[in-house]
Amino acid sequence: MAEQRAGGGVNAIQIKGLNKWYDSYHALRDVELTVAHGERVVVCGPSGSGKSTLIRCVNSLETHDSGTINVDGTMLGGKASIEAIRAEVGMVFQQFNLFPHLTILQNLTLGPMKARGLSRHNAEARAMKYLERVRIPEQAHKKPGALSGGQQQRVAIARSLCMEPKIMLFDEPTSALDPEMIAEVLDVIVDLAESGMTMIVVTHEMGFARRAADKMVFMDHGAIVETGTPEEFFEAPKTERCRSFINQILKH
Repeated sequence: MAEQRAGGGVNAIQIKGLNKWYDSYHALRDVELTVAHGERVVVCGPSGSGKSTLIRCVNSLETHDSGTINVDGTMLGGKASIEAIRAEVGMVFQQFNLFPHLTILQNLTLGPMKARGLSRHNAEARAMKYLERVRIPEQAHKKPGALSGGQQQRVAIARSLCMEPKIMLFDEPTSALDPEMIAEVLDVIVDLAESGMTMIVVTHEMGFARRAADKMVFMDHGAIVETGTPEEFFEAPKTERCRSFINQILKH
């Protein structure tokens, strides 16, 4: 699937020899990862395995200590490259991080007006387009506190989309949600995936992974232990550590 969608030339993301320490704790160990344009990558692994640290390094929310990160031809290093990469990379976190005193529409128009120079009229038109995309246009004039957790996370996704990024990063986007709200958020992410958006999703939702991923990445102790297609990953894992993780997580 990814090969058919991917454009020629430069990969969307190329990570080589990435290392990250927190004092004496080695959080990322010689990580190598390539993401093609249009590819959907799911990163999974036990708690503390480095999943969130990895994707936070991609848009420099965390600084790496050695190795290289290249995003769509821009090598990460220095303020100018950070700003260029952040302009192309959207991120959705576990927590929604919406401004509680602003309406949903105001939350969505702030970035495009300040960072992209859009007029209020154009920013509001774009915001409504993406609220339609995440299936909650009727919530535009409410404050975040009036919405459910699932609706707030969909607003957070729409807010990222309003910046019209080339790449989306999701850091356990359903982990703060009640079980009945998880499906509505995953459905929106699946819809994005099917539109050809390049994305890396850190998640324990294995049903979503089977449905939407082109490539599975399994991490443990800061290293990538195994990569493969969802079929390979679920049906014939190559390592005992991966096999044990899958058996454990599928029991729940």
